[in-house]
Amino acid sequence: MSRASAAERARLGELFAELCAIESPSGAERACADRVVRELRALGLAAEEDAAGNVLARLGEGERGVLLCAHLDTVPLTGPVEPVCDDGWWSNRHEAILGADNKAAVATILLAARRWAADGSPPVPVELLFTVGEEDALAGAKAFDVGRLRSRFGYVFDHATPIGEIVLASPHYHRIVAELHGVAAHAGIRPEQGRSAILAAARAIAAMPLGRLDGETTANVGTIHGGAGINVVPPSCRVEAEARSLDETKVEALVAELVDHLHDGANAAECDLDVTVERLFAGYRTRPSAPQVGAAERALSACGYEPRHIVTGGGSDANALEAAGFPCTNLANGTERNHQPDERVSVAALEGMLDVTLALVQECAAC
Repeated sequence: MSRASAAERARLGELFAELCAIESPSGAERACADRVVRELRALGLAAEEDAAGNVLARLGEGERGVLLCAHLDTVPLTGPVEPVCDDGWWSNRHEAILGADNKAAVATILLAARRWAADGSPPVPVELLFTVGEEDALAGAKAFDVGRLRSRFGYVFDHATPIGEIVLASPHYHRIVAELHGVAAHAGIRPEQGRSAILAAARAIAAMPLGRLDGETTANVGTIHGGAGINVVPPSCRVEAEARSLDETKVEALVAELVDHLHDGANAAECDLDVTVERLFAGYRTRPSAPQVGAAERALSACGYEPRHIVTGGGSDANALEAAGFPCTNLANGTERNHQPDERVSVAALEGMLDVTLALVQECAAC
């Protein structure tokens, strides 16, 4: 296996920093997509864009190749992004996300494509997919037509854990939005005439099972908004919650329980309730014997990493592609603290994933 050269590693760091500095929260990926398209076209590749904004490019001719996928968007920004490299770590100079989720993967895939373009073609046909809206419940990948793909299977590099981990299962994910409606009244003069929507929400939430419920299942109330003023019995309150599980039966039962508690809280406070439940994405399980898992194991071992099978509570574009019938495996990329203001990635991990990507395609040629 030919590892990345010193020049390729230097270019990887430069491109990664450049991509991170391009702000691209979900729904505002245009500038980042344009930069990726320019890079692809500089390599002599045609970049196709669908109606959602996903970008697809190909290297090599023929079928039965491999897909490499990364997303262009980030979670919302709370400050400017100024990537800095200090003592072997990339981070943001400011108290805000770096964007290594998922621009570490975008940069890695583009640098690997540069190598294959310079060589004339990759060891096996490669498709490159850069999606939008991943942080918005996988919106871009869900809108993508997998019928356009020629590959047998694919990979995303979108798990912020040590390199070597191979995700074999990802959860079913549901969102619950509750609108509680009470009656406003003066809190100091006529509180008896009011019906508190916040009290209804509080009673409901206090009864809910939240946090890690077992090894496969979690629940969380993420946001609460309500009230009109400190001296007004609150006539409205909005609650947003989520439920996840690797087991579809468990998550459906959990959602029903959470909704029941919302109804009980509303009834106890004599409030009305409007509640909606949406499955944002489906979970999946991959057999350890699947060919893409075997290729990943061999590539990781060849690069000096110990392959490890894991399950995750997080989703990725692999969920959407799997749900559409296209086999796809999520690989850890060595980034750390994703979605946090202290997000970071080591130079060693960034460069290591470039070696893994090159080895991965080589191993896929032998499948």
